Amino acid sequence: MFTTIISAEELQNHISESDWVVFDCRFNLADTSAGKNAYLDGHIPGAIYLDLDHDLSSPITLETGRHPLPDLERFVDRLAQAGVSNNSQVVVYDDCAGAMAARCWWLLRLVGHKAVAVLDGGLAAWQSLGGELNDHIPQPTSTAYTFSLLPNQNLTVAEVEQALDAQSIYLVDARAAERYRGEVEPIDPIAGHVPSALNRPLTDNLAEGKFKPAAQLREEWLSVLGSKSVEAVVHMCGSGVTACHNQLAMEIAGLSGSRVYSGSWSEWIRDPARPIATKS
Repeated sequence: MFTTIISAEELQNHISESDWVVFDCRFNLADTSAGKNAYLDGHIPGAIYLDLDHDLSSPITLETGRHPLPDLERFVDRLAQAGVSNNSQVVVYDDCAGAMAARCWWLLRLVGHKAVAVLDGGLAAWQSLGGELNDHIPQPTSTAYTFSLLPNQNLTVAEVEQALDAQSIYLVDARAAERYRGEVEPIDPIAGHVPSALNRPLTDNLAEGKFKPAAQLREEWLSVLGSKSVEAVVHMCGSGVTACHNQLAMEIAGLSGSRVYSGSWSEWIRDPARPIATKS
């Protein structure tokens, strides 16, 4: 069972097995149709496309961030339509070092599916080994997938506020350092970060487009956390997508037990009464 990442070599060894399901999660925040178009042009054979906006999120409201959680029953129905069973090994990939695919990885874990892994190095790693692409759209047989939601894996904004007041959690922000510091903000209307949040850009998890070795990730994350317990860590980012990349990195490092604040910065700033900070 693969539960964190999987190499392109390992995927090539197993991809023809009937109980393996592959999802293409390519997405571009600046051009929301680019991922689907790229999938239609060519994808890993048998892969099914999941759209960040339509499959991995729900519609935005006046109170939410930019990528609210999908309705989980609807998400599970989508998995069943794609042929995922409770015994399936799921592999998810993108073309940006797992930044988008990690959201799908986290959602599958949220609904209790342990056998899900991100393709390390993404589509580029697959192609570097001579892996073919095709434009055939699979027509999978639906399954009767059942799920068991894991409790307390995602925090609401109210829970985050209460826990910050009680000093019982430590937020870790996955955005680039300049966004965290409030020097630039290309997406959201307000720049800065949640006061007391730490910064660990998701790019720090990577070396040459792949995740760093587990031992190195462990050393680096323990340096970031200091004496803070892993169970008190809550990951955030701009909209709850790349936060999952940091949780994945901690899982690779053997540091299990952190959680996610899926609303993240774009939800936090919806209420002007919530404090913000700039600089480090």
